[in-house]
Amino acid sequence: MSGAREEVLRRVRAALDNSQVPPASEYELIERKYVDAGTLDLPSRVSLFVDRLHDYGAVVHRCNVNGIQETIRQAMDSRGKRGLIVPHGLPAIWLPEDFAFVPDDALSYEALDRSEGVLTGCAVAIAATGTIVLCHSAAEGRRALSLVPDYHLCVVYEDQVVETVPEGIRKLGTYQSDPITTISGPSATSDIEMTRVKGVHGPRVLDVVLVAS
Repeated sequence: MSGAREEVLRRVRAALDNSQVPPASEYELIERKYVDAGTLDLPSRVSLFVDRLHDYGAVVHRCNVNGIQETIRQAMDSRGKRGLIVPHGLPAIWLPEDFAFVPDDALSYEALDRSEGVLTGCAVAIAATGTIVLCHSAAEGRRALSLVPDYHLCVVYEDQVVETVPEGIRKLGTYQSDPITTISGPSATSDIEMTRVKGVHGPRVLDVVLVAS
């Protein structure tokens, strides 16, 4: 057995010794034909983003900046929600009265699982893929908030919407050392016997409050 192991290692060493790794400057010369910048104006980007969200089965509630609180109320009423968990940095002006909003004081996973859901903001959204990106800032909360509760209500501003994935990655440059969570519609998988199951590795239900710039 040890002889076989040594032979494998010998071949690996030989392959590494013979490899020619191009310098970084040569990587910069490699032609990259993928689209790294969008061409759509803001209304078109937002329209594409909404279409993608609808394709995924998410519900979109639209409003202006003065209507966030009322729109959150309507979204919660439509789902029969009476209270949600919120990150500590979520703007208090967003929160309608007569609902119970519970700050996340390092709540246990069991408490998150038993909750009615979570309300957060986001860092950026990508129209081409219908993706919402969380960098877990004070208004977005820790990763567990976006993974454990069954319902996620997320506030996205139109000016946070970019067209392409490369643009979204560039916009995340200021969050270099932070964890990132990407959300493309409600969590779902078809891995088991090609049967689509929701809520396997994240919220089963996603609603978006889209705020006009």
